[in-house]
Amino acid sequence: MADIREFFNGLAGSPKRTENRRKVLLAIAIKADTQVGIARRTMLSPATVNTSVRELEKEGIVSSARTDGGRAGKACLLSTDSVGVGVHLGFNHVTVVARRLDKDFDTVATRVNAEGVGRGWNRARPDVQDMIRDAVRETGCSLREVFSLGIAVPRMIDPRTNEFTEPVLHPWRSGDNPARDLGGSLNVPAYIDNDANLGALAEQTYGTREHAETVIYVKVSTGVGAGIIVHNLLLRGRRGMAGEIGHLTVDPDGAMCQCGGRGCLETVIGAEALVQQVRVARPRSGAADFEHLEDVIRAAKENDPVCRRVIHDAGRSLGRFLAQLCNLFNPDVVVVGGQLTECALLLEGCRETLPRFALPGAVAESSGFALELSELKTKAEAQGALVLGLRGQESPPAAG
Repeated sequence: MADIREFFNGLAGSPKRTENRRKVLLAIAIKADTQVGIARRTMLSPATVNTSVRELEKEGIVSSARTDGGRAGKACLLSTDSVGVGVHLGFNHVTVVARRLDKDFDTVATRVNAEGVGRGWNRARPDVQDMIRDAVRETGCSLREVFSLGIAVPRMIDPRTNEFTEPVLHPWRSGDNPARDLGGSLNVPAYIDNDANLGALAEQTYGTREHAETVIYVKVSTGVGAGIIVHNLLLRGRRGMAGEIGHLTVDPDGAMCQCGGRGCLETVIGAEALVQQVRVARPRSGAADFEHLEDVIRAAKENDPVCRRVIHDAGRSLGRFLAQLCNLFNPDVVVVGGQLTECALLLEGCRETLPRFALPGAVAESSGFALELSELKTKAEAQGALVLGLRGQESPPAAG
């Protein structure tokens, strides 16, 4: 049985050769794929990928079956106990996925907790650690066999420090460091990024449009954010603040946002704003029935006219902002995920306004553009976190 950690520690050869073999092995651990697909995802030349795969086969860690025509098929890992873990620390939900790296990407052990980090990281952390332990055990492995850990959070992360970008916004506090805490408990390096970024990474890696050049993933839940991938690279920006569409200004004199701005998109279509709109429209006795976004979504599905209108209008507002993103980035696909997509009215509203405000050539059917719901649904951000954790292993840890 192959031990990926032991293999990594024993890699020899020139630095460039070692780097290439790491990239190829981790790409295969992320997803079994053809050599053409691996070359696209690693941005290595086909010849380099072919050489690395053949070397990994000789090492007894990778298998590459042949097609009937004699060409190389998908390269995959041989049997291993190494486990990859992805964690999504949402405001109101926590999702953990764990996968033995020789299994398909959708063969994951999953744990979901309806209490997120809105109660504070120190209170949530023990539950998250228990969820990781339970998910890893379900794979048939132990915590000692966790190879990688990635974490998704609905906040801005500085890619240079692997920590929250200042100012640290609620529910996080200055000094909170989930990557340090969870990685330390598992004795592995942990990598963290914004959850919309990781939703985009998962959709491009595992979705049906896996080789799309430009992908935008928009998450609409408690807050609103976008992850942008161009040429297989996440667009993070200098301080990790790229894609923060929830803080684009809708109304300069509008409601105060927790970021310190006024009239941000999040104050119009974020969870608190939608719940408040419904409560205002209700008689005093009925307003108490709507405390959370789940209540609004459930009522909309039951044909409540106020809740249906609120979600449909949220989709129309979102569509106008997506049009601006389409004009800026001309994406192959915009994927909409997050809790609010549980109601079809959101996407209906988007489809009404997107073509009205975007350049026709950017969103026309004939252009090949697509506006879609997330294929990975509630697991998108956690799956993207698992990919992030594996990608982070490309460079060996610094000597201590």
